[in-house]
Amino acid sequence: MKRTLTVTLAAAAALTLVLSACSNSPAPTANGVDAATATSLTAFGDLAGLEAAANAEGTLNVIALPRDWANYGAILDRFAEKYPDITITEASPDGSSAEEIQAAKNLKGQDTAPDVFDLGLAVAVSSTDFFAPYQVATWSDIPDALKEASGLYTGDYGGYMAVGYDPDAVPAPETLSDLLGSDYKGKVAMNGDPTQAGAAFAAVGLASVQSGGSVDDFQSGIDFFSELNQAGNFLKVDPTPATIASGETPVVFDWDYLNVSYGTQLEGQRNWKVVVFPGTGYAGYYNQAINKDAPHPAAARLWQEFLYSDEGQNLWLAGGARPARADAMQAAGTIDTALFDALPQTPDTTVVPTEAQSAAAATLLGEKWAAAVQ
Repeated sequence: MKRTLTVTLAAAAALTLVLSACSNSPAPTANGVDAATATSLTAFGDLAGLEAAANAEGTLNVIALPRDWANYGAILDRFAEKYPDITITEASPDGSSAEEIQAAKNLKGQDTAPDVFDLGLAVAVSSTDFFAPYQVATWSDIPDALKEASGLYTGDYGGYMAVGYDPDAVPAPETLSDLLGSDYKGKVAMNGDPTQAGAAFAAVGLASVQSGGSVDDFQSGIDFFSELNQAGNFLKVDPTPATIASGETPVVFDWDYLNVSYGTQLEGQRNWKVVVFPGTGYAGYYNQAINKDAPHPAAARLWQEFLYSDEGQNLWLAGGARPARADAMQAAGTIDTALFDALPQTPDTTVVPTEAQSAAAATLLGEKWAAAVQ
Protein backbone atom coordinates (compact mmCIF):
# COMPACT_ATOMS: atom_id res chain seq x y z
CA MET A 1 0.00 0.00 0.00
CA LYS A 2 1.29 3.45 -0.90
CA ARG A 3 2.12 6.23 1.51
CA THR A 4 1.59 8.97 -1.08
CA LEU A 5 -1.54 10.01 -2.93
CA THR A 6 -0.10 11.23 -6.21
CA VAL A 7 -0.12 8.03 -8.24
CA THR A 8 -3.52 7.10 -6.87
CA LEU A 9 -4.80 10.53 -7.76
CA ALA A 10 -3.63 10.25 -11.32
CA ALA A 11 -5.05 6.76 -11.71
CA ALA A 12 -8.32 7.18 -9.82
CA ALA A 13 -9.32 10.75 -10.57
CA ALA A 14 -6.93 12.73 -12.77
CA LEU A 15 -8.16 16.28 -12.72
CA THR A 16 -9.68 17.63 -15.92
CA LEU A 17 -7.61 20.75 -16.34
CA VAL A 18 -9.50 22.54 -19.06
CA LEU A 19 -8.80 26.16 -18.24
CA SER A 20 -6.87 27.91 -20.97
CA ALA A 21 -3.26 28.82 -20.33
CA CYS A 22 -2.36 32.44 -19.90
CA SER A 23 0.54 33.61 -22.06
CA ASN A 24 0.94 37.20 -20.95
CA SER A 25 4.60 38.21 -20.85
CA PRO A 26 5.87 40.36 -17.97
CA ALA A 27 5.49 44.07 -18.64
CA PRO A 28 8.64 46.12 -18.06
CA THR A 29 8.58 48.78 -15.35
CA ALA A 30 11.13 51.14 -13.93
CA ASN A 31 12.50 48.21 -11.94
CA GLY A 32 12.63 45.97 -15.03
CA VAL A 33 9.81 43.60 -14.07
CA ASP A 34 6.10 43.93 -13.43
CA ALA A 35 5.79 41.30 -10.71
CA ALA A 36 2.00 41.24 -11.04
CA THR A 37 2.26 39.69 -14.52
CA ALA A 38 5.21 37.37 -13.88
CA THR A 39 4.22 33.79 -14.67
CA SER A 40 7.48 32.13 -13.62
CA LEU A 41 10.80 32.78 -11.93
CA THR A 42 12.44 33.55 -15.26
CA ALA A 43 10.63 36.89 -15.34
CA PHE A 44 12.91 38.00 -12.49
CA GLY A 45 16.03 36.43 -13.97
CA ASP A 46 16.61 34.08 -11.05
CA LEU A 47 15.65 33.51 -7.41
CA ALA A 48 17.94 36.32 -6.27
CA GLY A 49 16.06 38.72 -8.54
CA LEU A 50 12.71 37.64 -7.10
CA GLU A 51 14.07 37.91 -3.55
CA ALA A 52 15.25 41.46 -4.22
CA ALA A 53 11.83 42.44 -5.61
CA ALA A 54 10.01 40.86 -2.66
CA ASN A 55 12.34 42.47 -0.11
CA ALA A 56 11.65 45.83 -1.74
CA GLU A 57 7.91 45.31 -1.19
CA GLY A 58 8.61 44.36 2.42
CA THR A 59 5.26 42.70 3.22
CA LEU A 60 3.41 39.43 2.62
CA ASN A 61 -0.29 39.12 3.46
CA VAL A 62 -1.46 35.56 4.15
CA ILE A 63 -4.94 34.51 5.18
CA ALA A 64 -6.65 31.51 6.80
CA LEU A 65 -3.43 29.74 7.84
CA PRO A 66 -3.88 28.34 11.36
CA ARG A 67 -0.48 27.80 12.94
CA ASP A 68 -1.53 24.36 14.14
CA TRP A 69 -2.63 23.27 10.65
CA ALA A 70 -0.17 21.13 8.66
CA ASN A 71 2.81 22.75 10.43
CA TYR A 72 2.00 26.23 9.09
CA GLY A 73 3.39 27.84 12.24
CA ALA A 74 6.86 26.47 11.51
CA ILE A 75 6.49 27.29 7.81
CA LEU A 76 5.61 30.92 8.49
CA ASP A 77 8.38 31.27 11.06
CA ARG A 78 10.99 29.79 8.71
CA PHE A 79 10.00 32.12 5.88
CA ALA A 80 10.22 35.07 8.28
CA GLU A 81 13.65 33.89 9.44
CA LYS A 82 14.86 33.44 5.89
CA TYR A 83 13.52 36.81 4.71
CA PRO A 84 13.69 39.18 7.70
CA ASP A 85 13.02 42.21 5.49
CA ILE A 86 9.53 40.88 4.69
CA THR A 87 6.85 41.33 7.35
CA ILE A 88 4.20 38.63 7.31
CA THR A 89 0.66 39.74 8.14
CA GLU A 90 -1.50 36.78 9.18
CA ALA A 91 -5.22 37.50 8.75
CA SER A 92 -8.20 35.39 9.85
CA PRO A 93 -6.26 32.24 10.73
CA ASP A 94 -9.46 30.29 11.30
CA GLY A 95 -11.17 31.51 8.13
CA SER A 96 -12.63 29.15 5.52
CA SER A 97 -11.66 28.87 1.87
CA ALA A 98 -14.78 30.78 0.88
CA GLU A 99 -13.94 33.54 3.35
CA GLU A 100 -10.51 33.92 1.76
CA ILE A 101 -12.13 34.76 -1.57
CA GLN A 102 -14.62 37.08 0.11
CA ALA A 103 -11.71 38.94 1.71
CA ALA A 104 -10.13 39.39 -1.72
CA LYS A 105 -13.39 40.90 -2.95
CA ASN A 106 -13.86 43.18 0.05
CA LEU A 107 -10.26 44.38 0.22
CA LYS A 108 -9.49 44.71 -3.49
CA GLY A 109 -7.20 47.66 -4.10
CA GLN A 110 -6.14 47.93 -0.45
CA ASP A 111 -2.73 47.15 1.02
CA THR A 112 -4.38 44.68 3.41
CA ALA A 113 -5.80 42.43 0.68
CA PRO A 114 -4.53 38.83 0.72
CA ASP A 115 -1.52 38.19 -1.48
CA VAL A 116 -1.97 34.43 -1.56
CA PHE A 117 -4.61 31.80 -0.91
CA ASP A 118 -4.65 28.24 0.47
CA LEU A 119 -7.90 26.67 -0.74
CA GLY A 120 -9.94 23.51 -0.95
CA LEU A 121 -10.43 22.28 -4.51
CA ALA A 122 -14.12 23.14 -4.80
CA VAL A 123 -13.49 26.80 -3.94
CA ALA A 124 -10.34 26.94 -6.08
CA VAL A 125 -12.18 25.62 -9.13
CA SER A 126 -14.99 28.16 -8.74
CA SER A 127 -12.72 31.14 -8.06
CA THR A 128 -10.17 31.18 -10.88
CA ASP A 129 -11.14 34.73 -11.87
CA PHE A 130 -9.31 35.85 -8.71
CA PHE A 131 -6.02 34.10 -9.49
CA ALA A 132 -2.82 35.03 -11.31
CA PRO A 133 -1.12 32.17 -13.18
CA TYR A 134 2.31 31.27 -11.84
CA GLN A 135 4.48 28.18 -12.31
CA VAL A 136 7.10 27.65 -9.61
CA ALA A 137 10.63 26.56 -10.45
CA THR A 138 9.84 22.98 -9.36
CA TRP A 139 6.72 22.87 -11.55
CA SER A 140 7.80 19.74 -13.44
CA ASP A 141 7.96 17.77 -10.16
CA ILE A 142 4.29 18.37 -9.42
CA PRO A 143 2.03 15.66 -10.90
CA ASP A 144 -0.27 16.89 -13.66
CA ALA A 145 -3.23 15.63 -11.63
CA LEU A 146 -2.46 18.25 -8.98
CA LYS A 147 -2.11 21.42 -11.04
CA GLU A 148 -4.11 23.67 -13.31
CA ALA A 149 -2.23 23.81 -16.59
CA SER A 150 -1.27 27.50 -16.50
CA GLY A 151 -0.60 27.63 -12.76
CA LEU A 152 -3.78 29.39 -11.66
CA TYR A 153 -3.86 27.00 -8.71
CA THR A 154 -1.60 24.13 -7.69
CA GLY A 155 -1.95 21.29 -5.19
CA ASP A 156 0.33 21.78 -2.21
CA TYR A 157 -0.27 19.18 0.53
CA GLY A 158 -2.84 16.48 1.08
CA GLY A 159 -4.15 13.67 3.20
CA TYR A 160 -7.07 11.38 3.95
CA MET A 161 -10.33 12.29 5.62
CA ALA A 162 -10.28 10.55 8.99
CA VAL A 163 -12.10 10.43 12.32
CA GLY A 164 -10.31 11.43 15.50
CA TYR A 165 -11.80 10.27 18.79
CA ASP A 166 -11.22 10.15 22.52
CA PRO A 167 -11.25 6.47 23.56
CA ASP A 168 -11.93 7.52 27.14
CA ALA A 169 -15.21 9.10 26.03
CA VAL A 170 -16.51 6.85 23.25
CA PRO A 171 -15.97 3.33 21.90
CA ALA A 172 -13.49 3.09 19.03
CA PRO A 173 -15.53 3.51 15.81
CA GLU A 174 -14.70 0.81 13.28
CA THR A 175 -17.09 1.87 10.53
CA LEU A 176 -18.90 5.05 9.57
CA SER A 177 -22.26 3.62 10.64
CA ASP A 178 -20.97 3.12 14.19
CA LEU A 179 -21.23 6.89 14.66
CA LEU A 180 -25.02 6.63 14.43
CA GLY A 181 -25.14 4.68 17.69
CA SER A 182 -26.28 6.02 21.04
CA ASP A 183 -22.73 6.03 22.42
CA TYR A 184 -22.00 9.03 20.19
CA LYS A 185 -24.99 11.19 21.14
CA GLY A 186 -24.04 14.87 20.94
CA LYS A 187 -20.40 13.99 20.31
CA VAL A 188 -19.62 14.01 16.56
CA ALA A 189 -18.27 17.23 15.02
CA MET A 190 -16.76 18.23 11.68
CA ASN A 191 -14.22 20.90 10.85
CA GLY A 192 -16.36 23.72 9.45
CA ASP A 193 -19.34 24.11 7.13
CA PRO A 194 -19.12 21.91 3.99
CA THR A 195 -20.51 24.69 1.82
CA GLN A 196 -17.48 26.82 2.73
CA ALA A 197 -14.66 24.74 4.21
CA GLY A 198 -12.63 22.11 2.38
CA ALA A 199 -12.24 19.76 5.36
CA ALA A 200 -15.99 19.67 6.02
CA PHE A 201 -16.68 19.24 2.29
CA ALA A 202 -14.39 16.20 2.37
CA ALA A 203 -16.20 14.82 5.44
CA VAL A 204 -19.41 14.70 3.42
CA GLY A 205 -17.46 13.17 0.56
CA LEU A 206 -16.14 10.45 2.84
CA ALA A 207 -19.63 9.77 4.15
CA SER A 208 -20.82 9.48 0.54
CA VAL A 209 -18.28 6.87 -0.55
CA GLN A 210 -18.64 4.96 2.72
CA SER A 211 -22.45 4.88 2.42
CA GLY A 212 -22.79 3.32 -0.99
CA GLY A 213 -22.51 6.58 -2.91
CA SER A 214 -19.68 8.05 -4.92
CA VAL A 215 -17.87 11.29 -5.68
CA ASP A 216 -20.32 11.70 -8.57
CA ASP A 217 -23.16 12.28 -6.12
CA PHE A 218 -22.77 13.50 -2.53
CA GLN A 219 -26.44 12.89 -1.72
CA SER A 220 -25.73 9.76 0.33
CA GLY A 221 -23.21 11.77 2.38
CA ILE A 222 -25.77 14.49 3.01
CA ASP A 223 -28.27 11.78 3.99
CA PHE A 224 -25.78 10.31 6.46
CA PHE A 225 -25.25 13.60 8.25
CA SER A 226 -28.98 14.22 8.23
CA GLU A 227 -29.45 10.87 9.96
CA LEU A 228 -26.60 11.68 12.35
CA ASN A 229 -28.34 14.97 13.17
CA GLN A 230 -31.75 13.33 13.67
CA ALA A 231 -30.15 10.83 16.05
CA GLY A 232 -28.88 13.75 18.11
CA ASN A 233 -25.27 12.76 17.48
CA PHE A 234 -24.18 15.64 15.21
CA LEU A 235 -22.51 18.37 17.24
CA LYS A 236 -22.57 21.75 15.49
CA VAL A 237 -19.35 23.04 17.00
CA ASP A 238 -16.18 23.77 15.02
CA PRO A 239 -13.54 21.60 16.68
CA THR A 240 -10.23 23.02 17.88
CA PRO A 241 -7.50 21.69 20.16
CA ALA A 242 -9.25 23.59 22.96
CA THR A 243 -12.64 21.92 22.37
CA ILE A 244 -10.95 18.52 22.19
CA ALA A 245 -8.95 19.16 25.37
CA SER A 246 -12.10 20.21 27.23
CA GLY A 247 -14.01 17.14 26.05
CA GLU A 248 -16.56 19.23 24.16
CA THR A 249 -15.82 17.53 20.81
CA PRO A 250 -14.81 13.92 21.52
CA VAL A 251 -15.26 12.77 17.90
CA VAL A 252 -14.03 14.84 14.95
CA PHE A 253 -14.15 14.44 11.17
CA ASP A 254 -10.95 16.04 9.86
CA TRP A 255 -7.91 15.39 7.70
CA ASP A 256 -5.66 12.65 9.06
CA TYR A 257 -2.70 15.02 9.50
CA LEU A 258 -4.80 17.46 11.51
CA ASN A 259 -6.25 14.75 13.73
CA VAL A 260 -2.75 13.38 14.32
CA SER A 261 -1.60 16.91 15.14
CA TYR A 262 -4.38 17.29 17.71
CA GLY A 263 -3.13 14.19 19.48
CA THR A 264 0.44 15.46 19.45
CA GLN A 265 -0.54 18.87 20.83
CA LEU A 266 -2.69 17.37 23.57
CA GLU A 267 -0.33 14.63 24.68
CA GLY A 268 -0.60 14.35 28.44
CA GLN A 269 -3.94 16.22 28.47
CA ARG A 270 -6.23 14.10 26.34
CA ASN A 271 -6.02 10.63 24.84
CA TRP A 272 -6.67 11.02 21.09
CA LYS A 273 -6.78 8.28 18.47
CA VAL A 274 -7.22 8.50 14.70
CA VAL A 275 -8.91 6.07 12.33
CA VAL A 276 -9.08 6.02 8.53
CA PHE A 277 -12.01 3.72 7.90
CA PRO A 278 -11.33 0.58 5.84
CA GLY A 279 -12.78 0.24 2.39
CA THR A 280 -12.84 3.33 0.22
CA GLY A 281 -10.73 6.25 1.41
CA TYR A 282 -11.43 9.87 0.49
CA ALA A 283 -8.28 11.87 -0.20
CA GLY A 284 -7.68 15.45 -1.19
CA TYR A 285 -5.12 18.18 -1.61
CA TYR A 286 -5.37 21.83 -0.74
CA ASN A 287 -4.25 24.32 -3.36
CA GLN A 288 -2.05 27.39 -3.54
CA ALA A 289 -3.05 30.40 -5.62
CA ILE A 290 -1.85 33.98 -6.01
CA ASN A 291 -4.33 36.85 -5.82
CA LYS A 292 -4.29 38.56 -9.21
CA ASP A 293 -4.76 41.84 -7.32
CA ALA A 294 -2.10 41.03 -4.73
CA PRO A 295 -0.75 44.24 -3.17
CA HIS A 296 2.66 42.53 -2.90
CA PRO A 297 2.94 40.42 -6.06
CA ALA A 298 6.67 39.68 -5.79
CA ALA A 299 6.38 38.55 -2.17
CA ALA A 300 3.42 36.36 -3.19
CA ARG A 301 5.56 34.63 -5.81
CA LEU A 302 8.50 34.24 -3.43
CA TRP A 303 6.15 32.57 -0.93
CA GLN A 304 5.14 30.08 -3.61
CA GLU A 305 8.76 29.32 -4.49
CA PHE A 306 9.50 28.69 -0.82
CA LEU A 307 6.50 26.40 -0.32
CA TYR A 308 7.39 24.24 -3.32
CA SER A 309 11.10 24.06 -2.51
CA ASP A 310 12.49 20.95 -0.83
CA GLU A 311 12.58 22.87 2.44
CA GLY A 312 8.96 23.97 2.25
CA GLN A 313 7.71 20.55 1.20
CA ASN A 314 9.55 18.83 4.04
CA LEU A 315 8.03 21.30 6.50
CA TRP A 316 4.54 20.21 5.43
CA LEU A 317 5.69 16.61 5.76
CA ALA A 318 6.77 17.39 9.33
CA GLY A 319 3.13 18.30 9.96
CA GLY A 320 1.99 14.85 8.84
CA ALA A 321 0.74 16.02 5.43
CA ARG A 322 1.73 14.51 2.09
CA PRO A 323 3.54 17.17 0.03
CA ALA A 324 2.74 17.50 -3.67
CA ARG A 325 6.34 16.85 -4.73
CA ALA A 326 6.79 13.78 -2.50
CA ASP A 327 7.35 11.26 -5.30
CA ALA A 328 9.91 13.42 -7.11
CA MET A 329 11.70 14.25 -3.87
CA GLN A 330 11.83 10.60 -2.90
CA ALA A 331 13.40 9.77 -6.25
CA ALA A 332 15.89 12.61 -5.87
CA GLY A 333 16.75 11.70 -2.28
CA THR A 334 15.71 15.10 -0.94
CA ILE A 335 12.70 14.04 1.12
CA ASP A 336 12.96 13.57 4.90
CA THR A 337 12.95 9.79 4.89
CA ALA A 338 12.13 9.33 8.56
CA LEU A 339 9.07 11.56 8.31
CA PHE A 340 8.04 10.06 4.99
CA ASP A 341 8.25 6.49 6.28
CA ALA A 342 6.19 7.43 9.35
CA LEU A 343 3.12 8.45 7.33
CA PRO A 344 0.06 6.25 7.89
CA GLN A 345 -0.60 3.57 5.31
CA THR A 346 -3.31 4.42 2.81
CA PRO A 347 -6.53 2.45 2.21
CA ASP A 348 -6.69 -0.15 -0.55
CA THR A 349 -9.03 2.05 -2.59
CA THR A 350 -8.80 5.82 -2.81
CA VAL A 351 -11.09 8.32 -4.49
CA VAL A 352 -10.52 12.01 -5.18
CA PRO A 353 -13.15 14.19 -6.85
CA THR A 354 -12.31 15.81 -10.17
CA GLU A 355 -13.03 19.47 -10.83
CA ALA A 356 -16.40 18.63 -12.36
CA GLN A 357 -17.35 16.34 -9.47
CA SER A 358 -16.29 18.94 -6.91
CA ALA A 359 -18.32 21.63 -8.66
CA ALA A 360 -21.41 19.39 -8.79
CA ALA A 361 -21.00 18.46 -5.11
CA ALA A 362 -20.61 22.09 -4.11
CA THR A 363 -23.82 22.96 -5.94
CA LEU A 364 -25.69 20.10 -4.29
CA LEU A 365 -24.43 21.05 -0.84
CA GLY A 366 -25.47 24.65 -1.41
CA GLU A 367 -28.96 23.50 -2.22
CA LYS A 368 -29.50 20.81 0.41
CA TRP A 369 -27.04 20.99 3.32
CA ALA A 370 -28.77 23.56 5.52
CA ALA A 371 -32.13 21.82 5.37
CA ALA A 372 -30.55 18.41 6.00
CA VAL A 373 -28.97 19.37 9.32
CA GLN A 374 -31.26 22.11 10.62
